Amino acid sequence: ALVKYKKLVGGGLIKIVNNTVPQALMRLGYTPEQSSEIVSYIDKNGKIEGAPYVKEEHLAVFDCSLAPEGGGRSIRWTGHVKMMAAAQPFLSGAISKTINMPEESSVEDIMNAYIESWRLGLKAVAIYRDNSKRSQPLSAAKDARKEDKKTKAAAGAGEPVQRELFQRAQREKMPYERASVTHKFSVSGHEGYITVGMYDDGRPGEVFIKMAKEGSTLSGVMDGLALTISLGLQYGVPLKVFVDKLLNTRFEPSGITANPNIRFVSSVLDYIARWLGGRFISSDYLKLNGGTHADAGPAVPAQVILPALASVPTAAASSKPTNAHEGAPTCSECGMLMVPNGACYKCENCGSTSGCS
Repeated sequence: ALVKYKKLVGGGLIKIVNNTVPQALMRLGYTPEQSSEIVSYIDKNGKIEGAPYVKEEHLAVFDCSLAPEGGGRSIRWTGHVKMMAAAQPFLSGAISKTINMPEESSVEDIMNAYIESWRLGLKAVAIYRDNSKRSQPLSAAKDARKEDKKTKAAAGAGEPVQRELFQRAQREKMPYERASVTHKFSVSGHEGYITVGMYDDGRPGEVFIKMAKEGSTLSGVMDGLALTISLGLQYGVPLKVFVDKLLNTRFEPSGITANPNIRFVSSVLDYIARWLGGRFISSDYLKLNGGTHADAGPAVPAQVILPALASVPTAAASSKPTNAHEGAPTCSECGMLMVPNGACYKCENCGSTSGCS
């Protein structure tokens, strides 16, 4: 075809103008400037008919196996058979060349192609009907059925949630040189590093998570998580989706951290989510139950709480202060960590209790 659409392994399409077109135009006597304008016309319209400077007698030179999108000139399947028949008498073996047939070809057309090939003395015939397979690497037009689905989805007849989540169909790759920030963390003695690469406008586009002990199961899981988040960000998934999902996940190691802004976490994933949210979304994510409701009570800094506790003449105040969330269950309603409330627990985020108050 004059213009081909190649499917990429990572998703999406790339449009290619046949690279023999400019060579043929130069051979036919067109100037480089004229060739450039003709190639631009083909790239835009998918066909050469109507292109500037092209002479009528030269159009047949650019006829291809596949008709352009919307219809136009192309080589009929009989042309393929006759070309092979012209060369076959000079070859001892068979010709390996596919007869390209249009999508609307009938059973009779294919039968006639085999019969005509036999009559002309061909030793072997390979036939491919355009779009006869579910997927093909090259095509002369975009998949009309997929385009129709996209149109319906845009009109509200498809899956709106999926379309809203993945706004971009193609991956926005990171620039070769990009700014990044590296953060060291420690959760209950387990150290690690988070490195976030950013686009030119400061948006996070990739995440690397390295735990101190390489080769461990946790380190491998973190590598996989970082890769998943990175691909999601580059395909348009908002960082907030990942952060809100990982927030308050609970497993070991958990406990006190070395970060003065994040004193206690329920897991390494909880720490990563809070730091990413606090660094790139909102400082509310640094709160123990923050990041979901803007009207939640403001967090009181530890340097204000501890002196106040020290001035209270009780046995609890004389002991070492502990984090209220340590050992607390998660809320069955919203999933946030609960705090002690008398003999049970309550959720500071939604107000639910564990049943006794």
